[in-house]
Amino acid sequence: MKKTIVLLIVLAVFACKDKPKETEVVSEVAEEETMENEWITLFDGSSFEGWHFYGAGAMGEPWKLEDGAMVFYPPAERPQGASYNIVTDQEFENFVLSLEWRIAANGNSGIFWGVFEDEKYGQPYETGPEIQVLDNMGHPDAKNGPNRQAGALYDMVAPAEDVTNPAGEWNTVELTINHKTNEGSVVQNGTKIIEFAVNGDAWNAMVADSKFATWEGFGNYPLGKIGLQDHGDIVSYRNIKIKKL
Repeated sequence: MKKTIVLLIVLAVFACKDKPKETEVVSEVAEEETMENEWITLFDGSSFEGWHFYGAGAMGEPWKLEDGAMVFYPPAERPQGASYNIVTDQEFENFVLSLEWRIAANGNSGIFWGVFEDEKYGQPYETGPEIQVLDNMGHPDAKNGPNRQAGALYDMVAPAEDVTNPAGEWNTVELTINHKTNEGSVVQNGTKIIEFAVNGDAWNAMVADSKFATWEGFGNYPLGKIGLQDHGDIVSYRNIKIKKL
């Protein structure tokens, strides 16, 4: 009888050792969820690491590092056909992108996503949809309709209201793109100003009703790079980070 009891105790001890503790399992799940929700720094203000010129090499002039921001200064003499659009080294599909931008008086720029970098496409805007960066008061494109103004999904969705700070002041933008839920949105300076579909019939209808209707690759790449536009005007970007969804 005593031998039986001892044997049962030994088996129970080994069974407890083999069985993972519930707290350990919960901890592992929580750690995985935390990793998924972590912000990834795309630009920390100290270097251009993680970015390059679209279709070319490492970043440099005419982009400069100033006071924790990357600043584009259009060259006084631009070689024919030269473009200084920049894109991330990494590709993203479902994400929240957060950044700050500041445009010079009368300036124009843009934030792209879903950029497919290939010799077939000469510029990032040929594939990547754009969130407009603009001096609404001074740039003539603002007079071409609200879907050309700051915060708009360019030429497709106009902001519900204009919450843009004046030229020379910083603006915050949070762009959400989620192909799993077919949802996109822009929060500018704390206010949600646009919502839109990112795929399917609703997306296709928006594209068909825009200047991009006949553009072969436009919006066709859910997995793509983040881009910032050289539109020939001084523009600054800082505090750029992204969170995968």
